[in-house]
Amino acid sequence: MFHLGLTKSMLEGAGVALLPGDPGRVANLASLPPFTNPKELAYHREFRSMLTTLGDHRVLVTSTGIGGPSTAIVIDELAQLGIRAFLRVGTTGAIQPGIEPGEIIITTGAVRLDGASTHYAPIEYPAVAHYHMVQALIQASQELSIPYHAGVTASTDTFYPGQERKGFSGYIPLRFEGQTEELRRLHVLNYEMESATVLTLTSCMGLIGGCVEGVVINRTSNESINPEDLKLGEHNATRVAVKAIEILFVNEGIGGR
Repeated sequence: MFHLGLTKSMLEGAGVALLPGDPGRVANLASLPPFTNPKELAYHREFRSMLTTLGDHRVLVTSTGIGGPSTAIVIDELAQLGIRAFLRVGTTGAIQPGIEPGEIIITTGAVRLDGASTHYAPIEYPAVAHYHMVQALIQASQELSIPYHAGVTASTDTFYPGQERKGFSGYIPLRFEGQTEELRRLHVLNYEMESATVLTLTSCMGLIGGCVEGVVINRTSNESINPEDLKLGEHNATRVAVKAIEILFVNEGIGGR
């Protein structure tokens, strides 16, 4: 694959991919027990890939970078290589009161405020998570005693204006003014930047997709991310993701060998 630097033989039959955004998280995720024997396969641009082992199964961990366009490249190229289940593992900012840093959001569907997903399916097509993924993520959260919230995520192309934040210009375009309050009234749980792409592409391609995010801030009360909250959100999202993949292998037989 041109962008990922991977071939089908390198994946050793893996059928599941975990998708963190940050290349720096790949090694930690691939090394988290019960994963064993992680090995790096390729590192090109923002795309870092490692293969790890879960029992008799192989699991791929590939970073997507930030946002929909690079995420779409990862999913499309990995699907061409035989990956059939994709789980995004990321961080997020909550917009509903009562959701605390360190808790987990399991995305059941995404508001498609991106552009990349529209290149694969019209905007009327829903961005929904596969029920196997949702069930496994809920079970994993419960078994690990990590508080979780399952619901709708708003997925944007930009971190600043698209999530109603003032950047360098200090200007928020009129079409985004008041958006966060509207989403809050519509019971949307959080903002992030990849779930619309992940869920639209996997659904329209007949694949299995899911998203789990660790909460690192609640924007109803704060706009500054605390380093401890960031670390806790990342850690808990990773733990739930790995446990969910283990559940999928045992209960659903997903993932190749």
